[in-house]
This record gives sequence, structure tokens and C-alpha cells, in this order.
Amino acid sequence: MADDELDVSGGDRASPGVHSGWLTRNLVVLSAVSFLQDTASELLYPILPIFLTTVLGAPVAAVGAVEGLGNGLAAASGPVSGRIADAFGRRPLVATGYGLAALGKAVIALATLWPVVLVGRGVDRVGKGIRGAPRDALIADGAPPEARGRAFGFQRAADTAGAVVGPLLGLAGYELLHHHLRPLLWLAVVPAVLSTLLVAAVHEQRRARRPRRHAAGAPRDPTRRADPLPAGFWRVTIVLGAFSLVNFPDALLLLRLRAIGFSVVAVILAYVAYNVVYAALSYPAGALSDRVPHARIYGVGLLFFALGYLGLGVVHSHTLALVLLAAYGTFTACTDGVGKAWVSSLVDPDHQARAQGWFQGLAGAAVLAAGLWAGLAWGHRGTVPLLVSGAGAAAIGVWLLSAPDPRHLAFGPRRRSAARSPGPDHAVS
Repeated sequence: MADDELDVSGGDRASPGVHSGWLTRNLVVLSAVSFLQDTASELLYPILPIFLTTVLGAPVAAVGAVEGLGNGLAAASGPVSGRIADAFGRRPLVATGYGLAALGKAVIALATLWPVVLVGRGVDRVGKGIRGAPRDALIADGAPPEARGRAFGFQRAADTAGAVVGPLLGLAGYELLHHHLRPLLWLAVVPAVLSTLLVAAVHEQRRARRPRRHAAGAPRDPTRRADPLPAGFWRVTIVLGAFSLVNFPDALLLLRLRAIGFSVVAVILAYVAYNVVYAALSYPAGALSDRVPHARIYGVGLLFFALGYLGLGVVHSHTLALVLLAAYGTFTACTDGVGKAWVSSLVDPDHQARAQGWFQGLAGAAVLAAGLWAGLAWGHRGTVPLLVSGAGAAAIGVWLLSAPDPRHLAFGPRRRSAARSPGPDHAVS
């Protein structure tokens, strides 16, 4: 088989120096793409509110509108992108998504009026929604079911490393460029464009075209499911989506740090420290989820979330706040890649992108709703939303750790028809 051909399992041949098995060339390339794009996004993220309000003179409400519209568009485009990717191919949508993200950042850098930033951010986030499901389906295609936790953990570690490098580049540029913000916006475009170009190195297996469901006028096969996604997938998606209703955007956590006395630079450095923990623990958490049911690792993550939110809701010590932010980083490491691996274990190969699209889209919509209610209830210090969210996450976490059927989140005995799998909870039903 030639170097650029794909294994029949959907994985790709590893290039020289890359281990075979779960660590495929596609995974390495897509992880590098994610690192570059997140470097660009996180360089932009801390300075965009300042650029909007001080350079363009936008009202504070415009900051919320920009982020709200962007997150809403990302959530809405995910399920559509996933369905198209399963039907017609995944790599073109990955390239389109990263290309739109780079275009959106260029529009923001050109903006002289704040509504133009709104448009640019919308284009950027649509790109995020388009690329996520097909990219994660390609990762699932290339990894054996018993190693998908490691594969997604590796990708999330690389992605989050960009969230460490990006803000540090932004801080360095802010000082070197004498506090001028617009050059930093153009600096963010560079890694975004590079990430788009790197998608060309991704190889996708040619997928056999599925036959039409039935000929015109022919009776429909009564055994065919109208919904190709199994009930277990929907149960997991609904439960994790319910948690997302109390998982409000990180920007509000940064506001809480400001409320207890952190300077702007200290807030950015604290955000970097959080991402260091997230990046460092993503792969170990993913690897552990290949041996322990995904629900258990996810449940542990939610307990760390509860610790972080409840603690930040009451503490005033800067040292304790940093420790709690590290706990919050452990939460994301235990849930982000693990959640995607969990979802991938519940569906067949032909519907991986559709499943990831629905999972990520519904979770994104729930996070948007969480941002709305938490923002309205925030007040001066944000104590009430933090305590409410922490308590809700703790309840769901305890349930995930005690559920008798951790794979499908169904109480009662397992169905006899469930297939046995190589790992603790990785059979497709």
C-alpha cells in the first residue's frame, strides 16, 4: 500500500516517525491544524472586547451580542455539517470550516465599525460549527474503538496548547507594539491561514455511496430506522446537554476573577494557567477512558467543575482562586475529548459526523442559554450563578458515577442485544 493510501478501517498510514495504530497521520495533522487555529482564536479572544469598546467605541452590550451570535451560529451549523459530511465527505467541510475562520479573523482586523466585527465573528463561528463534526469523525475513523479516548485526548491537548500560546503571544505583542491592538488582530490571521493550508495534508478514505432507501413507489422497509442514531446516543446527548445548561462561558469566570481583584494581565495569565492544566491532563484522561467507562471519567470531571464553581463563588484569596481554576482545568480535560469519544462509541462509522454534529450543536446551544441566564443573574460578583451551576454539576456528576448502565445512561439491566466490545463501554448499539 502506498504511503498516502488509507487502511480499510478508515485510519491512515502513519508517516515515518509516527507510531502506527491510534496515532495516525490524520490525527497528527488535524491536531496541528487545531493547535494553529486555537492559537489564532485565543490570541484574539482576550483583546476583542477591549478592541470593540475602546477602539471602535461599541457599547458593552455589543460585546455580548458578538459572542452570543457567534456561539448561536456555531451551534446551529454543527448538525447540518455533520449530516452533509456523512453523505458527501468530511475533508472538504473541514477545509471550508477552517477557511471561514481565517476569513472571519481577517474581516475583524479590517473593521472600522463594530457591526463589521459582528459579521466577522459570525463568519468565524460558522466555520467552527462546520469543521467540528467532520474533523472529529475523521479522528474516530482512524482510531480503533478501544483507543478513541487517547485519540481525542491527544487532539484536545494539542488544541488547548494553542490556548496557552495564543494569549502569551497576545500579551507579548501588546507590550512590543506599544499597546496598539489592530496589529495583534492581523497577527491572529497568520496561524489561522496556516491551519487552513495544512488541511491539504489530511487524507480521507473514499466512502462507498450508500444505496437509495427505496425506489419510487416501492414499499418502505419496515425494519429500517427513520433515525440512524440509536437511542443510547440520544440519552447521552440529552444528559450532557442538560449539564451544558449550567456550563456558562469562560468569559464570566474571568469577570469573577476581576471582581475579586485580579488585574487585566493577571486575569490573562490565570486563563493561560487554566489552559496549561487542561492541555496537560487531556491525554491522560482520554487514555483512562479507554479502560474505565466514559461516564465515570465524565462524572469525575463534573465533580471538579462543581469544586471550581462553588469555590470561586465564595473565595476572595487570589491563591485559592488559582487552585480552583486548576480544578476547573481538570474538569475540561476529563470531559471535552472524553465526551466526543463516548459519543463516537455509540454510533456506527457511517454516522460519526452526524452524531458529533448533533452532540456539539445541542451542547453549544445549551451553553449559549447558560450564558444568557447567568449573565442576567450575575449582579456585581456572580456568586449566585456560580453556586447554582456548581450544585447542578455536582448532582449530575454523582449520578454519572452511580448509574448502573454507564454506557447508555439507562437505569435497569442492560439489553441482551448490546454487542460486546473491546473496551468497557465501547460497543456500538
